[in-house]
Amino acid sequence: MSRFWKNILWAIVTLLFIAFLFSLFAEPAKAPTTLNLNQLVDKINAGQVTQIKVNGNDLAVAMKDGSQAVAEKETESGISETLKNLNVSSTALAGVDLEVQNQTGWDYWMSLLLPTILPLLLLAAIFWFMFRSAKSGANQAFNFGRSNLRLSTFKDRVTFKDVAGLKEAKEELIEVVDFLKNPKKFLDLGARIPRGILLMGPPGTGKTLVARAVAGESNVPFFYISASEFVEMFVGVGASRTRDAFMTAKRAAPSILFIDEIDAVGRQRGAGMGGGNDEREQTLNQILVEMDGFDRDTRVIVLAATNRPDILDPALMRPGRFDRRVVLDLPDLNDRESILKIHAEGKVLDKGIDLRKVAQRTPGFSGADLANLMNEGALIAARENQKLIRQEDLFNAADKVLLGPERKSRMISQKEKEMTAYHEGGHALVAVALKDADPIQKVSIISRGYAGGFTMKLPTEDRHLKTRTQFLADLAMMMGGYASEKLIFGDVSTGASSDLKQASELARQLVTKYGMSDLGPITFGKSEDMIFLGREMTSERDYSEEVASEIDAQVHDFLMNAYETAEKILKTHKPVLKKIAEALIEKETLEQDDFYAVVKPFRIKPI
Repeated sequence: MSRFWKNILWAIVTLLFIAFLFSLFAEPAKAPTTLNLNQLVDKINAGQVTQIKVNGNDLAVAMKDGSQAVAEKETESGISETLKNLNVSSTALAGVDLEVQNQTGWDYWMSLLLPTILPLLLLAAIFWFMFRSAKSGANQAFNFGRSNLRLSTFKDRVTFKDVAGLKEAKEELIEVVDFLKNPKKFLDLGARIPRGILLMGPPGTGKTLVARAVAGESNVPFFYISASEFVEMFVGVGASRTRDAFMTAKRAAPSILFIDEIDAVGRQRGAGMGGGNDEREQTLNQILVEMDGFDRDTRVIVLAATNRPDILDPALMRPGRFDRRVVLDLPDLNDRESILKIHAEGKVLDKGIDLRKVAQRTPGFSGADLANLMNEGALIAARENQKLIRQEDLFNAADKVLLGPERKSRMISQKEKEMTAYHEGGHALVAVALKDADPIQKVSIISRGYAGGFTMKLPTEDRHLKTRTQFLADLAMMMGGYASEKLIFGDVSTGASSDLKQASELARQLVTKYGMSDLGPITFGKSEDMIFLGREMTSERDYSEEVASEIDAQVHDFLMNAYETAEKILKTHKPVLKKIAEALIEKETLEQDDFYAVVKPFRIKPI
């Protein structure tokens, strides 16, 4: 309402300003002269009047000199009779044009009623706006406990054919769709469909996309809402919205209710620093009751998605509520290729493009990352005014998604360029000389993101297990840049800081997490199950100070052995290191074929 009056005030101020401007530049209009009847008679007899317009008792008089005058006649008589009674000569009156304008009934009644009705109408309009605002506020108050539940439409329909990979997840959900379409074949066997299905997986793996595919495959109403929309600052609103959401889904049963990011309200109760009677916990309690409380006779299937299943309340995960948990993993090589083909639709690709090679260079990429990769490839091609998207554009897009955009404008000295080339060459050479290291895909000294350069090594196939020797090869490669700088320049730079940090973390994991040290097959340290705001709050050290010293010693041994291995390889193949560095200084980037063409003449035998 205050906004309405502000608009009215601005309108009035604007109109007054415009009127002020017109008053400054407009010539003032000359007001007509007022005559009494005797003066009018004198001017008629003198021949100064050309026309008289009669409108009721009002007279509009036009003079020969162009001026205007007004007068008023007697009420009881007409204009001619009035003028004759005042001794106007017939000759003078004949020279005056008399025009009688009859007043209509509408004009007459408006002249009487308008002064009375107009204030009343104005008051009525004010009261109408006031009651309208009050009614809107009342509606908002009554609708405050209503859920913002949305019904899926078939405008942008997605089916399981549009979801690449996730074979097991789709099989689980196809069973749900089949139950909703043909419940009789399940009920005849005494089967009961799961009441709740939890979609779990890292961000970008397609949890929401799979839920949309369920909506596209099923012919039942599909309602969806984000869990964060349940919780408000007012106590009781979340529980009310939960009841409204389930009631809406029950009225449309059989139906599907999808709750996205359920960890917003489903975190473990009693894990916060405050009391347990907060709004989030009340909302969670209501969800628990709705899913498997006193009302069990329902045909509503609840789908929920989260990337943090570890922090969900145990009561939410028990049978009868979320009976089935569907894990959506990061796509493997074949799935990545299928996802790239889906996102390649509608894009103009070069005929010789090989999406398999792109999939090989993107291990660990989620479906969302791959979609972003294809889009970045198209943007790079458009930026360079190309008609087709080339293989190099997709490779550059993969590097951009992984490391950030190229920083070609970053000015570095020739000394820094040479040091970066030997640093990255050291990484690459150590990887070539170790048989358990992954093959090199790309080496570059062009800065990307925070990295001054990078060496990309990727496995030839997806790997779910990793051996101790493979970890040791990774450690040696991480130390290759540090060892190369010390060998060639006799000094080290800050460029190795990120490598040393990653190597230290990996070495500590080998000791404390994987049991691959001389301390034996044992792990050290455990995290408490106390969760606050979605993060681990405390961790417990379950070993003594003496064991802590031994752990530190084992970590040191891993790092020093890796450094010695890298140093030995670089000293043995120093000419190869020099050749790689020269090629990097010249070309700045070496793709896989270019890199192996440089090292192939030296016939390095991996150890």
